[in-house]
Amino acid sequence: MCGMSISDRLDGRTALVTGAGRGTGAAIAELLREAGARVLGTARTRPADLPGPEPFVAADLTATEGIDTVVDHVRERFGTLEVLVHTLGGSSAAPGGFAALTDRHWDDELRLNLLAAVRLDRALIPAMADAGRGAVVHVSSIQRRMPLHEATLGYAAAKAALTTYSKGLANELGPRGVRVNVVSPGFIRTAGAEALVDRIAATGAVSRDDALMQIMDSLGGIPLGRAAQPREVAELVAFLVSDRAAAITGAEHTIDGGTVPTVG
Repeated sequence: MCGMSISDRLDGRTALVTGAGRGTGAAIAELLREAGARVLGTARTRPADLPGPEPFVAADLTATEGIDTVVDHVRERFGTLEVLVHTLGGSSAAPGGFAALTDRHWDDELRLNLLAAVRLDRALIPAMADAGRGAVVHVSSIQRRMPLHEATLGYAAAKAALTTYSKGLANELGPRGVRVNVVSPGFIRTAGAEALVDRIAATGAVSRDDALMQIMDSLGGIPLGRAAQPREVAELVAFLVSDRAAAITGAEHTIDGGTVPTVG
């Protein structure tokens, strides 16, 4: 192995990225394309600023019909995938702690943050396993270990389930040549995060810097002193689906600037 060069290029590989309409998902899709992959992005709506010829399918992956639409596009365009990245996730539940979460809230959180990935995996991964190669990345969250109970308890629980599911999937698929890993970001400076900063600043009549600090403090602080950028998360994902990570599977990779106070 001495002197051997392992490429991080993805030339010609077929990839699907969910949640690719904006933020981290869009950054991942862009970077995989730069690395040479043929990428199909999906989200509920096609972004207006997406370059014209870039393959994209608008679909709601919380619904069976949306899963079917994406699977049909993948099979028509690629046949079999080699890279599958799930960034889809989020929470629309109202604050107020566990008692404020209705059955509808729990159903919504689980469909978006767990079951969309489970159902898409079930439809697409068997062909990858039959081909004997592939890389899957599920984007979870540090909240699966440190949930913000007053605001996103359902989201955190669903991401915890996604992380555990991913470990079991990795153990099952490893002998068949398919690697499965988890990336768990902390606070990321997406457009949505910037909007949150604006809302806190406006509501509290404070500066944007003070509003940003409030968010960081609510997480217990970020030792690095800043949030991650979407491109930085994308770099980690691109490494994990490349041949440079050929021996890495069943692992969770945290990218949070040191927010989580424990190792593991």
